[in-house]
Amino acid sequence: MNIFITGEDRRFEELRAKLMREDLDIIRFDDAEEDVEELDSADVIFDLNFDDDASNLAVYATLKDKLVFVSATKTSLAESLYLLEGKLKCKLFGINALPTFLNRSRWEISLHYKFHGQDVKDIANKLGVEYDIVEDRVGMVSPRILFMIMNEACYTLQEGTASVEDIDIAMKLGTNYPFGPLEWCDKIGISEVFETLTALYEDTKDERYKICPILKTKYLKNQPFYKIK
Repeated sequence: MNIFITGEDRRFEELRAKLMREDLDIIRFDDAEEDVEELDSADVIFDLNFDDDASNLAVYATLKDKLVFVSATKTSLAESLYLLEGKLKCKLFGINALPTFLNRSRWEISLHYKFHGQDVKDIANKLGVEYDIVEDRVGMVSPRILFMIMNEACYTLQEGTASVEDIDIAMKLGTNYPFGPLEWCDKIGISEVFETLTALYEDTKDERYKICPILKTKYLKNQPFYKIK
C-alpha cells in the first residue's frame, strides 16, 4: 500500500513511526500540484501541514475517490471547503495531526460526509490503527480539553500560586497524566497550542479559551516553559 505524506519533519517522522510496517510504503511529497502525477498511485494521502497551509486542497479535490486525511484542528473541514471552487471528488477526512498525537493509541478523525464512515473503517483496518470519529469542529476533542487545561495552568502560574514544576508535578500525581500541562505544552509546541486556542476562541467566543497573557508572551518570544537542555 502506498502512503503519501506531506508535512514538517517532526510530524512526518511521528506518522512514519506509527505506520512502520513492511506492507506499507511511505512516500514523502512536498507540493501536491508539482507531484500530482505521483499522487495517482497513492492509496491514501496525509497532509500534516493543512492547518497552516491549505493550498493543496484544490489539487486533492480533483483526485477522484482518493482517501485524503488533512490536519484539521485549527480549522474545520467545512470552513476549509467553503471557498473551494469546483467539486470535491476525493474522500476528505480531518485528523488530529498535532505533534505527539499522531503516534498515540487512537486517532481522532472527522468526516465531511458521514457516509464516508465505512471508508475510514476499511483504511484504518488496513493501516492497523484504532480511531474515534469526532465532530468536524475546531479543536476536535483532545486538544480542546488539554489546551484549556494548559491555559488554566498558565493562569495559575501568572497568579504566582505555583511554579512551573509544581503545577506539572501536581497534575501528574493527581490525574496520572503522562506529562504535566506545561511540559506537554513544550512537547507539542507553544505555537501549536497558542494558534489552536486562538482558533477555538474565534470559533466559540468561549472565555475558557481566552489566552492567558503568559502563554501569549511565550508564543511571541518563541520561549518554552522549560529551558532547552
